[in-house]
Amino acid sequence: MEFGYTFAGLVVGFIVGLSGVGAGALMTPILILFFGIPPALAVGTDLLYAAATKSAGSWVHWRHGNIAWTVVRRLAAGSIPAALLTALAAYLLGAQSKHFSSLVTTGLGCMVVLTALSLIFKGRLRFLKFGTGSANWSERKRAVVTTATGAVLGVLVTLTSVGAGALGMVALLALYPRLPPVLLVGSDIAHAVPLTLVAGLGHAALGNVNYMMLASLLAGSLPGVYLGSHAASRVPELVLRLVLAAVLLLAGGKLIAA
Repeated sequence: MEFGYTFAGLVVGFIVGLSGVGAGALMTPILILFFGIPPALAVGTDLLYAAATKSAGSWVHWRHGNIAWTVVRRLAAGSIPAALLTALAAYLLGAQSKHFSSLVTTGLGCMVVLTALSLIFKGRLRFLKFGTGSANWSERKRAVVTTATGAVLGVLVTLTSVGAGALGMVALLALYPRLPPVLLVGSDIAHAVPLTLVAGLGHAALGNVNYMMLASLLAGSLPGVYLGSHAASRVPELVLRLVLAAVLLLAGGKLIAA
């Protein structure tokens, strides 16, 4: 296992433990910009990396009863079919082609920038409700919009490996303002597990996964998440959020300009 990948996994895992963000938004840009990994291979490997790391978080939330399974099922009803169809489209377009790599790089840059903006404006986004407080907003309509949101996340995550975390959380805060935030966090993580696993397996079928690199990343990220989780209470949340957003904006800008 290469030390560089393990160290990258340690750093990203530590940041994920501190902030809950970074498994996709940081790891994929690092693999592309610092290690020169082809975009499709970076995305595919990172998706399975995210599935493994988020499984542990999902298990913890499940043990504490912090998962709204109805919300998870609604999201998955849209995201899983969308992920499969996107993987099929990648196969038809040619996942190793220069055109597809350019699409992935640009899409990834845009998603990283959006993630950064969601961190910067987290306080204001928390109050977006998309009309959920109106009398005409039925539970059936909420279910349909949630499934549609899942479909959008399925496409974005399969193409870029980014979106299941910060952007998914923003959508849930808007759609379910009456649910406790901790329940939404647990539901977001629980939904990310099958989504990233299905999307990752789709990329694996296309040959877009490096298993030795994946093992090296996990060897660093697992202790990194542990250390970051214990250090979280010592770092001011606002400072961490702004620093992470600045790093993401820089990485996103470089990817878009590439």
